[in-house]
Amino acid sequence: MKDQHLRFMQRAITLAEENIHQCLGGPFGAVIVKDNVIIAESQNLVTSTNDPTAHAEVSAIRKACEKLRTFDLSGCILYTSCEPCPMCLGAVYWSRLSQLFYASTRVDAAAAGFDDDFIYNELALPAGKRQLPTQQILAGEANIVFNLWRDSENKTPY
Repeated sequence: MKDQHLRFMQRAITLAEENIHQCLGGPFGAVIVKDNVIIAESQNLVTSTNDPTAHAEVSAIRKACEKLRTFDLSGCILYTSCEPCPMCLGAVYWSRLSQLFYASTRVDAAAAGFDDDFIYNELALPAGKRQLPTQQILAGEANIVFNLWRDSENKTPY
């Protein structure tokens, strides 16, 4: 393992540890690197911001996109103190990060009280079989919007 990977991962772990003392959110930290330079870092800010999406990874992605003025983080690497939850993993893919390194696993997180296996299990089920009551309505009306998007000459594909 290259020393720089270890250094950037150690920074993510340090952010997670600092977050415990600062009481900003859960014990998670994330660092985004481009060309061996940290361009964004964040801690979990869920409880301090009352934002359930303010996980360390998502918050770092937001900061990196703002700094680089793009929604495409190709060429960037994410170092995170723990294996990303399904939401964060989705954000990693949507932002097109080129590589992901994590330290603790989701099993380790579950042992500390952060169990997201139920979400992984829910995603594998058809919508009607999930714990959250889910029902599709007005699909035809909504699909008109997709037709408008597909035909628009003013769109920015992503």
